[in-house]
Amino acid sequence: MLSLLVAAFALLMLTAAFYDAATMTIPNWISAALIGVFALTALGAHMSWHDVGLHVLTGLGALVLVVVMFALGWIGGGDAKLFAAAALWMGWPDVLMFAAWAAMAGGVLTLFLLLVRQSPMPAQLESWRWSARLLKTGGDVPYGIGICAGALIMLPGTSIFLTAMSGG
Repeated sequence: MLSLLVAAFALLMLTAAFYDAATMTIPNWISAALIGVFALTALGAHMSWHDVGLHVLTGLGALVLVVVMFALGWIGGGDAKLFAAAALWMGWPDVLMFAAWAAMAGGVLTLFLLLVRQSPMPAQLESWRWSARLLKTGGDVPYGIGICAGALIMLPGTSIFLTAMSGG
């Protein structure tokens, strides 16, 4: 059961990344589902109230930070909610490495898009709305991809994952 819930986390993160790449948006239901699946996972893993509290405080702390970043125009609202929901899963102190991996993955993605956007786009790619938006010179970066990458890189080392894989 726990392994299915952890797999649901990974699937939801991948879904967010694909949505962001295709539409430059991350639907609210994905972040809400991540929170709900965390609650089920915490129950199934018999996490102590102390551990659940640390995860919740980590998620809330991340939310405060990313809301400020959103207000400054540095990230989108969907990215902010996705990051906070993923931070809830990571807990303290794993959230620090998650943030570092997400930043590195997002940076690599940004550099890649800057490079690709300097080249002429093939006609076939111009005809697809999602690729035209993604490869548009000066366009936004779907940072949900970097957040997803950071979360999936960190997931195998998290206490939730290790508990799920050990059978609860």
